[in-house]
Amino acid sequence: YSYQLVENKQKFISQIMTSKTPVRSAEDIDETILSYAEIKALAAGNPLILEKTELDANVTKLKILKQNFFNQIYELENKIVQYYPMEINRISNIITMIGQDIKIAKSYTLSNESFTPMTIMNVIYTNKEEAGQRILNICNQIKDTEPRRIGEYKGFSMSLKFDLLTNQFNMQLENNMTYTLSLENDANGNIVRIDNIIDGLSKRLESEKLLLENTKKQLENAKEECKREFPQEEELQRKSKKLEELNIYLNLEEKDCEVF
Repeated sequence: YSYQLVENKQKFISQIMTSKTPVRSAEDIDETILSYAEIKALAAGNPLILEKTELDANVTKLKILKQNFFNQIYELENKIVQYYPMEINRISNIITMIGQDIKIAKSYTLSNESFTPMTIMNVIYTNKEEAGQRILNICNQIKDTEPRRIGEYKGFSMSLKFDLLTNQFNMQLENNMTYTLSLENDANGNIVRIDNIIDGLSKRLESEKLLLENTKKQLENAKEECKREFPQEEELQRKSKKLEELNIYLNLEEKDCEVF
């Protein structure tokens, strides 16, 4: 009887004395509670009670596993309906826009290795070093953190913005999408960085295509996963039935032992 009281108290104590966020309901049974239940059964001296206690513990654990299993299924079902379609649509749009930006850049790129003219503050620069130096001069004139549009290059609009966190200037190349790069105190190096961003669009396009393919595979895998049944359902049903039979038998036995 004493261990019965301790067991009931422990059901609530174990869930309050935890680092997890408190919940409004207390339902799960932890290992400490099950240990108290086993001690109670041993103290009773009835092997059937001990068997019942062991079944109680196993059935409880299986029910918790089943609930966790279905929680994962519900989460996957939610992703199938909402997350994956939105993600596939988002990536598909990015692929389309990057593809269009690549075509625009190619249409402005010269066939030879000479520098593609860059327009800065309405002045056209055909020399790479002069264009890079003009960008640095504009950076020295900017005193705030507001983005400032300075010109065009290879079909992309160029804007400068000072980043207080990194204490450096960033350039944004904008067309169908916006691409950001950090600038250094190097005239020629900054032009190379700009070209690298534009030339690297093809590689980024392939990465987005791979991401789209993987996301579609994840969607199909999630659909297959949702078809799965709880792998330990048979064991849960078998032990639950055995526990029910034991409960009926022990209740009858208890009535037989009553003193009239």
